[in-house]
Amino acid sequence: MAFPEKDQYTGMRRMILFCMILVPLIPFIAVLAIGYYHFKTSIETSTLATMNRIVEDHRQMIDGFLKERRGDLGFILNTNSYVDLTEPERFYALFAQLQRYSNAFVDLGVFDQDGIHVMYQGPYRLVGIDYGKEEWFRHVLSEGYYISDIFLGFRRIPHFVIALKREESGKTWVIRATIDTYVFNELVEKVRIGKTGEAYILNTEGVFQTARRSGGSLLAKDPDDVHESKPHQGVRTFIRKDARGDECVFATTWLQEKGWMLVVRQETADALKALRSATFMIVVIMILGGVTIAILAYTVTRQIIRRMQRMDVEKQQLGKQLVRATRLAELGQMAAGFAHEINNPLQIMKSDRALMEMIFSDLKKRGDVREEDVKDLEETLDQLKLQIERCSKITQAILEFGRKSEPTKQDVDVGEFISHLTSMIAEKASVQGIRVKKEISEQTPLLRADPAQLQQVFLNLFNNAIDAITERHGCEGGELSIQAGPDTDERVRISVRDNGAGISPDNLKKIFAPFFTTKPPGKGTGLGLYVCFGIIEGMGGNMEVESQRGVGTTFIVHLPASRAGQTECEPKES
Repeated sequence: MAFPEKDQYTGMRRMILFCMILVPLIPFIAVLAIGYYHFKTSIETSTLATMNRIVEDHRQMIDGFLKERRGDLGFILNTNSYVDLTEPERFYALFAQLQRYSNAFVDLGVFDQDGIHVMYQGPYRLVGIDYGKEEWFRHVLSEGYYISDIFLGFRRIPHFVIALKREESGKTWVIRATIDTYVFNELVEKVRIGKTGEAYILNTEGVFQTARRSGGSLLAKDPDDVHESKPHQGVRTFIRKDARGDECVFATTWLQEKGWMLVVRQETADALKALRSATFMIVVIMILGGVTIAILAYTVTRQIIRRMQRMDVEKQQLGKQLVRATRLAELGQMAAGFAHEINNPLQIMKSDRALMEMIFSDLKKRGDVREEDVKDLEETLDQLKLQIERCSKITQAILEFGRKSEPTKQDVDVGEFISHLTSMIAEKASVQGIRVKKEISEQTPLLRADPAQLQQVFLNLFNNAIDAITERHGCEGGELSIQAGPDTDERVRISVRDNGAGISPDNLKKIFAPFFTTKPPGKGTGLGLYVCFGIIEGMGGNMEVESQRGVGTTFIVHLPASRAGQTECEPKES
């Protein structure tokens, strides 16, 4: 097949290719950009919300720990007098009971109002030491309750204490317990967020009260300098670079039991790793999507241009075929004329044959011919009659085919019409083992339609039904049912139902489309139902179809009734 010159398609090819790349690429990039923006916002919001929740939960846990330890000491202080607490055996029993409640207590001591350590139970020798000038002692005397910062003290080991004061009968004494910094450290460090998330506590001067995994020992100054001198309400989150230059997400809050600031921090790269992965995926998708769009655009453009070229070629060929078709039409008219001209001599030959038969009959009566000749002449006349009739039928068929047939509407008796049609398919249905069932109401009015076109429609429906039944049942168990009766609005309803293979829902939507067929190649053109649908609409009616796969199919035809009137009677079944 030779295509037209390619130069005329160059500009069109470029324009189509440009549009097919640009049109999908713009919304594709826009969707990715919008999706990335919303995903980025969602991840950041979710990360900060998670940090806030973790900080708030951890703060409550640490505050609860300190409150419980204060409660333990308060219970001992309020349920025992000064004399009870200075009795060694009872004091030792109280300390043992205290440690059973919590392993966070390292020691327990009692101080008089001058700060002298009068009773002590623990790993050190601290009885008799004067703490009267220590900050924690002065503070507990004035406030009644005190939790210290981490300090070295006489032990030269980092620790912090919880102390409570009691006054009774003019006498003042203080009970103090040391909290195990390792237990407290583990409590604070329980936070695990990703690979780099960690928690630690700072005092108002920015000194570590717990160790930090990423570097920062007890009583060392915070190198990130995130401390605040004044407490703030709630949780504050922010992003900034740490002392090493790594960008981190910080969340801070202040404890209620002690003026310490709880800090939770995580490297931004770790906290937003999902966003980083999404960014990488979006870049990959953009590259692959762009390449795919370009390849598809090029391929489709090439197919479109080739199809346009093929259509141009077919258009040229169609023009040539139109010329040939015109010649064939003229030839058809000539053939009809030839048939008409041949028909006249055939009629003369038929008349002459009849005359010869009469003369031959007279000769037989007079006995002027021999018996052997009689037999030969009779055979010759019979053969002549046979050939004349054959030629007459051929010419008659040519003349009928050549005549123009316009649709003519007339009154049609539905019962007689369907009986005539079913008799035409009865033999075919019987061979396939199909029972044909008719149910025609005698109240059915006459139809106003063209009988020839109506016959074409219902023969097509019958044949399709027989094929569907044979596909499902083979040669046994099939049933074809034809029902007719009056419809609403002076119309007639005719239904053709079969128990064949049925039609799938997807195919049911396309059943009346031109060139659509479910039959194998060579057994269907896909025009039968399309033409039938057009014929019924042309008659002022409509066609519907109901089907279920594996159950059967029903075609329903609604046609206008004739105004000639109707008869009323009970339905009959045959």
